[in-house]
Amino acid sequence: MAAITASMVGELRAKTDAPMMECKKALTEADGDMGRAEEILRVKLGSKAGKAASRVTAEGVVSAVVNGSTGAMIEVNCETDFVSKNDSFLAFVKSCAELVAQHNPADVAALSALPLSQDGFGPTVEDVRKGLIGKIGENMAIRRFKRYAGDQKLASYLHGTRIGVVVEFTGDDVAAKDVAMHVAAMKPVALSTADVPADKIDLERKIATEKAAESGKPAEIVAKMVEGSVQKYLKEVSLLDQVFVKAADGKQTVGAMLKDKATTVKGFTLYVVGEGIEKKVDDFAAEVAAQVAAAKGQ
Repeated sequence: MAAITASMVGELRAKTDAPMMECKKALTEADGDMGRAEEILRVKLGSKAGKAASRVTAEGVVSAVVNGSTGAMIEVNCETDFVSKNDSFLAFVKSCAELVAQHNPADVAALSALPLSQDGFGPTVEDVRKGLIGKIGENMAIRRFKRYAGDQKLASYLHGTRIGVVVEFTGDDVAAKDVAMHVAAMKPVALSTADVPADKIDLERKIATEKAAESGKPAEIVAKMVEGSVQKYLKEVSLLDQVFVKAADGKQTVGAMLKDKATTVKGFTLYVVGEGIEKKVDDFAAEVAAQVAAAKGQ
């Protein structure tokens, strides 16, 4: 039997984009014949991993794990909502969240190199990811994660699998959980007005200035209108200034509720699946027209 070297495995992996262990198994079965090994992988995986690797992953799930003051939240993307409900995909995401909490990887590359075995794939997270791409037939990508560790308490809330929130706090557990649910519903930009990013404030001021200028009022009035609009915006996007979704009187702010409960929120993280990812929009009519035109040109 031919000796299977690391360079042979690497060459086959580069050709097929299949998981490393699958490449080694195929080469062993083919007795070192590179062409035969590639055929074996095509039969087993359908060459799906390589073909899927360039496709947009705007769907997916958010998962979170919390154990005391240590926890993690992660977003892993796929191409369709259908695959986001796949048991193997969900198990992979959960395992990744647990690995982040346990090992504190510096980035996605470091997480991808951590040991993991699932569905016969491994021995790393990256090998499992590529193996599942081949098995399921869709591209999937680890997009981002956040790890928490320290002396702060943690509260998490998942709205289905598409919205995830983790809140760092001291004080009442129920109040913190309510805040996490509030964040999922109202999607604040920052904890307080002082924390709102400058670029967002600048954009809001620009929009407010353009609107106020159309009023035809004197410059000093326009300036006050602009400042009023900016201050209104800051209160609308700052967690502590937002009206609490469970406020009995419809007026109590999150900050006031937390004060009543002797609870302090130190920070929060909000993940919404696919946020900021440009999704491909299929134009069926255009696609049909293109196929007709191509047929006429033959």
